[in-house]
Amino acid sequence: ENSKEAYSTGLANASAAFDNYAKSKNGRRKGARMGAPRFKPKRKARLACRFTTGTIRVDADGRHVTLPRLGTLRTHEPTVKLLTRVQAGTARVLSATVRHERGRWFVSFQAEVKRDLERVTRPGTAVGIDLGVKTLAVMADSTGEIRTVANPRHYDQALGQLRRASRTVSRRQGPDRRTGQKPSKRWEKANAQRNKVHHRVANLRADALHKLTTAVATEYGTVVVEDLNVAGMLRNRRLARRIADAGFGEIRRQLTYKTRQRHATRIVVADRWYPSSKTCSGCGAAKAKLPLHVRTYECDACGLVIDRDDNAALNLAALAA
Repeated sequence: ENSKEAYSTGLANASAAFDNYAKSKNGRRKGARMGAPRFKPKRKARLACRFTTGTIRVDADGRHVTLPRLGTLRTHEPTVKLLTRVQAGTARVLSATVRHERGRWFVSFQAEVKRDLERVTRPGTAVGIDLGVKTLAVMADSTGEIRTVANPRHYDQALGQLRRASRTVSRRQGPDRRTGQKPSKRWEKANAQRNKVHHRVANLRADALHKLTTAVATEYGTVVVEDLNVAGMLRNRRLARRIADAGFGEIRRQLTYKTRQRHATRIVVADRWYPSSKTCSGCGAAKAKLPLHVRTYECDACGLVIDRDDNAALNLAALAA
């Protein structure tokens, strides 16, 4: 019975995929154009499963969870926060998802939570955030205060380790799909060491971005961000690696849900073609061209001289009004 249900679900998903592809090809679907659907091979699929029925609970000791088919599992991190809400009746667990990611196994609970909105520190202040590579973020608020967040560049710092690890992997006998050759034990061990470096970089990046976005969402009542074409920016072969390491898209995604769901504050997305860097924050005059290598903005109308990132952040903060 379970296999029949899974088969019918797969057919429904395939039908929806073909329907979206046909609508996109005929111009009846919004968004980016979709290609023909492809079946997901088993060797490339992420190891994950979702439980919606059966025994799904957080045990009373705060260190174990109980899931269907898997039984009781000990968690590396304590589950006291969710357990406290469940016992108080302010949260109800709906489902659980087990997945393998970055070399570790995670279990995440989808819960219905009754939560009070948290008041921000400065509800009447707006902040404009200009993202960049040289400096991760320049934040200018409506009072004129400008803050700078340095770019940690986690990937650049780990490049030396990655080169050495990759060199070691290339010298081992790896897998070959054409001949059916299986990897050696030494290749698997070296590949695991290389993956460990990648996982550490990803964890450091996620931690830094969460700290930045949480600090912004808990302080300002209005946040103004740019609508950056990140996919187009990644086509620049000179800056693609540093842009991907900065995580522009992830910053906007986190700010969106943290401002709306946790604090009920406002987030304003500037138009993609808004010339924040070319417009003078003092008089409003705009320049026709401003090359990327010019780091100082000099206004021809009022004579204002200011850093181009500070100028862009001030213009974004002014959009909140």
